[in-house]
Amino acid sequence: MSPLVRPATRADVPATLEIYNHAVLHTTASYDLEPISLETRLDWFDRKRRAGWPVLVVVDGPRVMGWATYGPFREKLGYAGTVEHSVYIRDRLRGRGLGRLLMTALIDDARTAGFHVMVGGVDAANTDSLAFHARLGFVQVAHFRQVGRKFGRWLDLAFMQRHLSEEAMTSSSALTPRI
Repeated sequence: MSPLVRPATRADVPATLEIYNHAVLHTTASYDLEPISLETRLDWFDRKRRAGWPVLVVVDGPRVMGWATYGPFREKLGYAGTVEHSVYIRDRLRGRGLGRLLMTALIDDARTAGFHVMVGGVDAANTDSLAFHARLGFVQVAHFRQVGRKFGRWLDLAFMQRHLSEEAMTSSSALTPRI
């Protein structure tokens, strides 16, 4: 069976949480320091759904192999055309094109929803993630030095940005923010 990207359901949350918590404990892909509880993650998922933000999973049969989402970049109304994304792939499954499948679907969703820019925060030492984003058309636009701390060391954060369309938004009221 080939991998399929679909909207996540509440039943997928434990698997997405397992993937996320592994990243929390073993990587700098997230700057969370402690694992997230299932209750907290279910609340997060419910809030995302109520606000209309997508949560996508990539599956092979019943197995969730990764997930991605986007949401508000900043709360101020002037940022309504910009979203910030997250993408996580199960450990030992990275490099197989699953992230590309998720991100392509996520970018298409954001473009269809009328968003203008997608941003991602990436640990600046994560050269694989930086290269992954570059292959998807993202450009590094910022490098914040020592803004995070994890595993006993200071971490740099890179911001990657991709325009979703070449057209400029024609009206400041073109989007209604989902914040």
